[in-house]
Amino acid sequence: MPALEWQVGVISGVITETHDTKSFSLKLPRWVAHRPGQHYDVRLSAPDGYRTERSYSVGSPPERIGEIELTVERIDDGEVSTYLHDVVVPGDQLEVRGPIGGYFVWDVSLGGPLLLVCGGSGVVPLMAMLRHRAAQNATIPTRLLYSCRSADDVIYRDELAKMAQQRDGADVSFTFTRRAPEGWTGYQRRIDRAMLSEIVGSLGGGVLAYVCGSTLLVEGVANSLLTLGLPAERIRTERFGPTGT
Repeated sequence: MPALEWQVGVISGVITETHDTKSFSLKLPRWVAHRPGQHYDVRLSAPDGYRTERSYSVGSPPERIGEIELTVERIDDGEVSTYLHDVVVPGDQLEVRGPIGGYFVWDVSLGGPLLLVCGGSGVVPLMAMLRHRAAQNATIPTRLLYSCRSADDVIYRDELAKMAQQRDGADVSFTFTRRAPEGWTGYQRRIDRAMLSEIVGSLGGGVLAYVCGSTLLVEGVANSLLTLGLPAERIRTERFGPTGT
């Protein structure tokens, strides 16, 4: 099937991740395996012929056969995200095309060590990479640094906590920019060079970095990584959506 051909999938499940984020599982009649980091376009069509579409990263790994999971942050004035959050239920149909993208992708064949840095909903494509790594039983040294306003804004919170306890070479670090949990002793600020230096230093040499989030976060992290000595060709970035981080 051509990658950009529209098809109609069926919503098989909806999970509330946070107060403003939901994950939608979608069974596809013409499913193809995506590469972790790719996205799908979602199109809504009104009876009067009006159409609108948005792009959402795939959060599920390619090992999940026959369906994909799109995790969507609700944007108050967003046509597509508000429809998904307020209207869509299991059994509904959704028009999508994909998978799309060939730059911001990673699979175990690319190796590591792997540095994943994100803010807010920027964690979604990185989660696909982490889930793929786990599905492949890989032990590639991996560090996730996730910036959130508060603990209530952490997407995939329980799953990330479990991953951090697996002792398979993956580590998860959070930094809270507005309100840290009671008793929190970790990072409590926006991501900066000193923070990145600590995380990168734990990985050793030859780091491959993926950075996803708001433009401000992505540019700041990418520039800091360059000053820490990471070659530009080993830093891949993706910017999208307001995250408040």
